[in-house]
Order: sequence, then C-alpha cells, then structure tokens
Amino acid sequence: MATVEEPTRPAVRTRDAARTRAEILDVATQEFARAGYTGARVDEIAARTRTTKRMIYYYFGGKEQLFTAVLERAYSQIRQAEQEVDVDHLDPVAAIRRLAELTFDHHEAHPDFIRLVAIENIHEAEHMAASEQLGALNSPAIEVIRRILDAGRASGLFSADIDAVDLHAMISSFCFFRVSNRHTFGALFGRDLVAAEQREHYRTMLGDMVIAYLTADRSEA
Repeated sequence: MATVEEPTRPAVRTRDAARTRAEILDVATQEFARAGYTGARVDEIAARTRTTKRMIYYYFGGKEQLFTAVLERAYSQIRQAEQEVDVDHLDPVAAIRRLAELTFDHHEAHPDFIRLVAIENIHEAEHMAASEQLGALNSPAIEVIRRILDAGRASGLFSADIDAVDLHAMISSFCFFRVSNRHTFGALFGRDLVAAEQREHYRTMLGDMVIAYLTADRSEA
C-alpha cells in the first residue's frame, strides 16, 4: 500500500517566517508611529508579537533596520496603489483627479504613514537615504504622473509648465497637511479637517485646485 508523503517542511517554515515578519512589521509600524524612532523599544514590539527580541534582530538586524523596513513597506503600499490605477484609459483631466483622490484616500486611511513620514523628516531622512528600495519605489509613481502630464499637454488640455515631481508635491502637501495638522489646525480655527461631513468637500476641492492650476488660461501671462 502506497504511503502518502507529508508536505515538505521548508515550505511550512517559509510561510511561518513570512507571517512572523508581517506581524512584526504590523506592530513595529504602530510602535514607531506612536513613540517615534527614538522612543520606540524593540522589547515592547517583541512583547506584543509572538516572537522575541532576538528573533526580531534575526529577521531585521536591529532597530534601525526594522524602522527602515517599516518605512519601505509603508511607501510600497501607496506606490503599488498608484501603479494599479488604470489611468491610461482616462482622459488626462480625469486621470490626474483620480490620482489626487487616491492620495487623499490613502493618507486619510493610514494616519500611521503620516506620522512615520513626519518622524523620518525629524531624522532628516537618514533611514530613507540608506535604503536602495525606497529610491526605486518613487520612480514608477513619478512616471505615471509624467505620462498624464505629457498627454494633457499634447491634447492642449494642460497649460501649466510643471514637472511630475512638483505636481506630486502639490497633491501630497494638501493630503499630508490635512491629516498631520488636524489637531493644531482644529485648535486654531475650530475646524476638523478630517470630519466625516467635510470629507467630500475637501476631496473635491483638492481635485479642483489641481485641475484649475493645470488648465488655467495663461495666454495673457
């Protein structure tokens, strides 16, 4: 009678390792966003996961490498979403509005991402500068914007002489500020920038501002 072989152990270990790494990154994202890079403790991250401090060092190498891995995953998530948007089948105006809305939605849904970026700016992007992966992640996103701008100018819809990086900054700044400065802005002006009843107002306003800039009549300029 033939015997049935058990599944190979290496495949099981690979799945377990991937799951453990993902769990560590989930908890580390929360901890770094809450306490900052300096204040976060690897011991605390280990205590909140089904692993040990020694295992975290085994997977990532140390606290600095763990924080870099957290940043890499955070940025890869929004870059992947940007690349999955089917803008090639939209006219340039609709395409750039769709990208602006995607950034708006992502930043609102991922406040930890906003805090991580703010923390990394405090550290003058030292972890990002050391990461080859992060540098490569941004290029495809900028290329998508560049293609839309080129199509808009070729069709005569866009008149603004703006490059893809500047437009990316223009969109990101509004979306980032809305989440990062929610509390200080509310304290100063008594207005909650992420209030549910104002969400569509700000989402539409972002798209309108970007499109108005790109399509403004500059014949008299």
